[in-house]
Amino acid sequence: MTSTAPETQRGQDAGDPLGEQPTSWQRRLRRFGHVPRPETPLRDRLDPPYTRPGRQVWSVLAIPPQVADRLVRWSGWGGPLLVTLVAGLLRFWRLDQPKAVIFDETYYAKDAWALVNQGYEGSWPKDVDKLILKDPSSVPIPTDPGYVVHPPVGKWIIGFGEQLFGFTPFGWRFMVAVLGTISVLLLCRIGRRLFRSTFLGCLAGLLLAVDGLHFVMSRTALLDLIVMFFVLAAFGCLVVDRDRSRRRLADALPVDEEGVLRPDARIAETLRLGWRPWRLGAGVMLGLAFATKWNGLYVLAAFGLMTVLWDVGARRTAGAARPYMAVLRRDLIPAFLSTVPVAIVTYIVSWTGWIVTDKGYYRNWAATEGKGSSWGWLPDWLRSLWHYENQVYDFHVGLTSGHTYESNPWSWLVLGRPVSYFYEEQTGCKESSTGKCAAEVLAIGTPLLWWLACFALAYVVWRWLFRRDWRAGAIACGVAAGWVPWFFYQERTIFLFYAVVFVPFLCLAVTMLLGAIVGPAVGTGARADLGLTSKDPTGERRRTLGAIAAGVLVLLIIWNFIYFWPLYTGTSIPEDLWRDRMWLDTWV
Repeated sequence: MTSTAPETQRGQDAGDPLGEQPTSWQRRLRRFGHVPRPETPLRDRLDPPYTRPGRQVWSVLAIPPQVADRLVRWSGWGGPLLVTLVAGLLRFWRLDQPKAVIFDETYYAKDAWALVNQGYEGSWPKDVDKLILKDPSSVPIPTDPGYVVHPPVGKWIIGFGEQLFGFTPFGWRFMVAVLGTISVLLLCRIGRRLFRSTFLGCLAGLLLAVDGLHFVMSRTALLDLIVMFFVLAAFGCLVVDRDRSRRRLADALPVDEEGVLRPDARIAETLRLGWRPWRLGAGVMLGLAFATKWNGLYVLAAFGLMTVLWDVGARRTAGAARPYMAVLRRDLIPAFLSTVPVAIVTYIVSWTGWIVTDKGYYRNWAATEGKGSSWGWLPDWLRSLWHYENQVYDFHVGLTSGHTYESNPWSWLVLGRPVSYFYEEQTGCKESSTGKCAAEVLAIGTPLLWWLACFALAYVVWRWLFRRDWRAGAIACGVAAGWVPWFFYQERTIFLFYAVVFVPFLCLAVTMLLGAIVGPAVGTGARADLGLTSKDPTGERRRTLGAIAAGVLVLLIIWNFIYFWPLYTGTSIPEDLWRDRMWLDTWV
């Protein structure tokens, strides 16, 4: 097999701010693990190739070369689709269980039903959930406007599933399960493009498919999984945009007499990269994330900075003497216009139902309490919306009331305090020594995956700081954008399940670590710091041991997901077995 390890990928950027050539001070840091990157052709640095399985694999399997080539071509989509199929079967199996309104479904399922039927959320009476479960057709939609504290996109999506399958648990969970399944496909393809390896891409998707928090959130009508989907889609758009823009730079550079691509400062600094629809798509996706929950705004800022730095790295690699100035002149304004204004317009458009129905909460504020304002030259609907948003912001920052399952973001990665969405105790259970059985839906990540992710994040940060690997920087950016903002609101009531927004990036980090554990393929350019050469037999042994270790870790993660399956699905089990799964006291 050719190398699938991130350590030796041919396409690492030697000219990126997140992956540049080692400087003198970096060379002095070799004692900490920094090693200079081997020379890579310029085209491979700008447009890296994908790894391909070695011929020996197909010969062992007795597969003819023509069939092997066809399988390799199909694997780019076939592998991700197979992983997605498994993820979909898991997520849709008994999706209507438990047949209850669990946790915050009591808000979003009802708001979504009102939204898709009348264009705005209604003020539902208390204790209506039991009537909905018994006979939803007998429950009228309230026409009085309801005060809601989240934008409407996520509820429109949930409501679409209710329109298809009714005002039932399956109906309000359907579209969330669809997005959870598609996000596995997205991560497979993103990981493949990021690591230039179909195997590592499918591994990242598989890890996401068996993560408990992602799984539970995919089967619950809450908004955070929807935010995660749009954030991941935006990240994928930016990665594709990065590849396309760098390929355009490579195609524009001169080729010498020997057919070797050469850097050119004038081209690198003056070339306009033209129409970039994928970056525009990222702006729309980030706008939809922001229009689902406001924490998408932090991701917009982080990803906007990241994509600009990628442009700096591309122009530097192509030969620009002053890459920052070149980006400032050529790329900064188009990057801003294709993300921030697009996201803002997307956000405003998402409020169309509230605007046109003229009956939503605070909809007529500008014509009543806000009349006579100095901003009266603006449309009434816009001033009313602005007032609404101010009130919602005050609500969020002032939400300090205690909750049984609240947690500090410092404890999220170690799963310090998961959230119980549903718990039901049954008596007369003969299989239990206590005579009781328990059924619970616990929003908790797969423990072994998350605890391994703690080490993987440390490895990713190390690779970014000392190896200047742009992929490690991108993964760290995704985690930081979804996690760090919550540290500024520690006095606010916050929960572990907010972390689902950056779970895909944790899976990418673990994948990167596992790729490093497997190590490079001997005979395709070995790592100098490990002393591996194409004739070194210890290299093959090291790779075999690495593959076994990585495989064992993946199997343990899958086993851990299966072990906690009853707690993810609300399956009734003897109380003894339920307590066996409460590994930490804070999980009860």
